[in-house]
Amino acid sequence: MSALNELKKRLRPGQVYRRQDLKKWSTAVDRHVRLLVDEGRLKKVSGGVYMAPRKTRYGMAPASAEKLVATFLKDDRFLMVSPSAYNGLGVGTTQLYNEPVVYNLKRHGRFELGGRFYDFRKKPSVPAKLTQEVLLVDLLQNLDRLPEDKAEVLPRALCRAREMNPSRLAKAARDFGSVRAERLVSRALEAA
Repeated sequence: MSALNELKKRLRPGQVYRRQDLKKWSTAVDRHVRLLVDEGRLKKVSGGVYMAPRKTRYGMAPASAEKLVATFLKDDRFLMVSPSAYNGLGVGTTQLYNEPVVYNLKRHGRFELGGRFYDFRKKPSVPAKLTQEVLLVDLLQNLDRLPEDKAEVLPRALCRAREMNPSRLAKAARDFGSVRAERLVSRALEAA
């Protein structure tokens, strides 16, 4: 079996690969990757990152955003947040956003992966999952970036903070929040 056929056999639809991952199955990785991209079996996502599209009844579908980001970072310790999720907190935000924020331990900046932009923000620690408390802390630390009127959103957010579990909210603010967000949470909990 040729090295190219061996590489084709190893590709899994919906998976994301780094060039170095493909190197172990190919004797001429750059040439083989170029051929596979031309065939449509691989799609270049970013420098040195490729995905194997999966077929659906609607056409070719990309890999999941989580797989793209994990492969790009070479790390699965990240938290992806869409600012659109703030709308679910009931604090008066209504905007829809198309650029997720990726809190992680390695990269900072705006990167395009597979035709979509992601806002990578490096943090010293990242929560394992997105809870309502973490989401509220994230809203408080990004209040200046929102198009809504801060004077209307902030009092509602502080009121919402008083309805949450105080210990989980304080932990989210301490572990994940900015100094400002931590102060705002502290102020909300003292007023409760």
